[in-house]
Amino acid sequence: MSLNKSEWKAYTELAWVDMIVSSPKEIAQETELYSKTIKENAETETKTLLHLACGAGMNDYTFKKHFEVTGVDISQDMLSLAKELNPEIIYIYGDMRTIELGKKFDAVAIPDSIDYMKTKEDLKKVIRNANKNLNPGGVLLIVAHPKETFKENNFVYTGKKGDIEITVFENNYISPKNDSIYEATIIYLIRKKGKLETHIDIHTLGLFDKKTWFSLLKGEGFEVKETKEEHFYDKHILEGGEYPSHIFVCIKPLKI
Repeated sequence: MSLNKSEWKAYTELAWVDMIVSSPKEIAQETELYSKTIKENAETETKTLLHLACGAGMNDYTFKKHFEVTGVDISQDMLSLAKELNPEIIYIYGDMRTIELGKKFDAVAIPDSIDYMKTKEDLKKVIRNANKNLNPGGVLLIVAHPKETFKENNFVYTGKKGDIEITVFENNYISPKNDSIYEATIIYLIRKKGKLETHIDIHTLGLFDKKTWFSLLKGEGFEVKETKEEHFYDKHILEGGEYPSHIFVCIKPLKI
């Protein structure tokens, strides 16, 4: 799988927008939570972390305070931003379903993007591959949105840098024809020296119930714990919506 300029503009030609409407400091609190959760649940000392679907490296800005980080992403444009933000981190182009790095890590994190797996088969591939890259006693941390708690929502993000002003609207919509997927439609309003340009980007993502999640995770031999994170996105949600995320903490046994 590879990205081209005709799909997922958010990860190709518009990847740079991320660095204006968001920042590593904005998500530092949630990344600190992920780091603490990993360390508290690992059965061995946690020194190295593999971040799958690392995007622009904003989580890594905080992760690197706690771990020796390696980042993997399928977007070359996002990897370029990540390398600029975190020049000391190793970043590698690859698909989280298949990437093989020839070594194992004390922790694997997928704090975003696993929702892009639209089929059970692809979700299983990601979990299985993460397990292959994980040391015994280590933790696989996944942040996801199970079907039972997912709700349609609208978000808005804004930012300004120099003579560039950006407003981004996102609408999450569950298809009435198939409640196992949802559409994230993103509208970009970009003003450069006051001149407006608009872009629309439509992403299709998967929704799986908790039964499926636990079945796949336990099927790989993980001990699974679950916690919920709330309120991190409250300031971006319109009309009093809710956007709870679930953290699956998956512990790989020291002995199998």
